[in-house]
Amino acid sequence: MSVLTVIFGILLVLLVLGDAFETVVFPRRVTRRMRLVSLFYRLTWPLWSGTVLALASGKRQENYLSYYGPLSFILLLSMWASLLVIGFAFMYWAPGNAIKTPEGAASFGLCVYFSGTTLFTLGLGDIVPNALFAKVLSVLEAGMGFAFLAIVISYLPALNQSFSRREVNISLLDARAGSPPTAAEILRRHISDNNMEALQKFLHEWERWSAELLESHLSYPVLVYFRSQHDNQSWLAALTSIPDTSAFAIASLQGASARQAQLTFAITRHAIVDLALVLHTSPREPEISRLPPPDLAALRSMLTTEGLQLQQGPDVDKRLNELRLLYEPYIHAISKRLLLAIPPWIIESRPSDNWQVSAWGQSAGFRKPVRGKKRDGGHF
Repeated sequence: MSVLTVIFGILLVLLVLGDAFETVVFPRRVTRRMRLVSLFYRLTWPLWSGTVLALASGKRQENYLSYYGPLSFILLLSMWASLLVIGFAFMYWAPGNAIKTPEGAASFGLCVYFSGTTLFTLGLGDIVPNALFAKVLSVLEAGMGFAFLAIVISYLPALNQSFSRREVNISLLDARAGSPPTAAEILRRHISDNNMEALQKFLHEWERWSAELLESHLSYPVLVYFRSQHDNQSWLAALTSIPDTSAFAIASLQGASARQAQLTFAITRHAIVDLALVLHTSPREPEISRLPPPDLAALRSMLTTEGLQLQQGPDVDKRLNELRLLYEPYIHAISKRLLLAIPPWIIESRPSDNWQVSAWGQSAGFRKPVRGKKRDGGHF
C-alpha cells in the first residue's frame, strides 16, 4: 500500500508540473483535451458565467464577467499549488515514519501541513523530516516552491504586457471602425473617391495585429477570458470586423486592395480557427445570417454613394458567401462560449464612437451634469 501511495503522489506531482510547464513555459499550442488547465476552465467558466447571467443584467453582467479572467489565473495557480502540496503529502505519509512530530507518528493531515510549510518555505520547525528519504524530498519540494514563485513573477508581467498591447490596438480601432467595429464603417472611413491606399494600409496593419493576437493568445490562452475595458469593444469584435472587411474586398474589389485583403484574410482566419481549437469549440452555423440580402444591398449602396466602384452579380455574392463560411462558424462558436457579442456587418443608425462620448456628455457637444444626481463614473 505504501508503495502505491508513493507512486500516486509522484504521478500527481508530475501531472501538475507538466500541466504548469505546458501552460506557462511551453511556447506552442497544446490541443490535448485531457489536461488539468482544460478541465479547470471547462468547469469554472460555465459556473461563473451561469451565475452572473442568473443574478445580474445589463452592464453589470459584463462587469462581473470581466473579473473571471484575472481571477481564474489566481485560482489556477492556487489549484496547482494545492495539488503539489497534496502530492508531496502522500509521499511523506506513505512510509509512516518519514516525518517527526511531538505526538509521534504523523497523520495525513499533518503531512499536508508539513508539505505546505515546505513548499512555501515557511520553515516553522514544529515538524521535521525524520528519514533520509523525507529530508531529500523536503529539499526538493522547497526548491520547487522557489521555482513556482519565480515562474509566477515572470509570467504575470508578460501576461499584462500582451493584454495591454491587444487593448491599445482595439482602442485604435474605435475611430477607424466605429463602436462596435463593423466592416461597413471600415470601408466607408478608408475610401475616398475610389482611392484604396488608406484601405490597403489599414489591412496591412491589421494583418500584423492578427498575427500578434494569434501568437500572444496561443502562448497565454487565459487572455481569451480577459475582456476589453471599453463598451462595445472586444478582441473578438475586432477580430471579426477584419475578415468581414477582407472578404468583402476580395469579392468586390480588384487590384492591390484585393491582394492585400487576401493576405489579411488568411492570417485572421488562421487566428480564428486556432483560437477555436484552444477553446475546444466546434464550428457552428449562426441561427441568423449576419449579412442578409437587404443588408448587403444597403452596404453596397452606401459604398457606391461614397464613390467606391464595386463588382456585383451572382458570382460576387457566391464568392462572398464562400469566404464567410470559412470563418463565421468559428466566430459564432467562440462567441457562444465566451459570451462576447459579434458585431454586424452594417448598422443602420451609426452610434457614436467611444471617443465621442464621456460620462459627462454625449457626442455633438457636452452637457453639463445635473447637480445632485450621480452620473456614470461615480462623480456628481
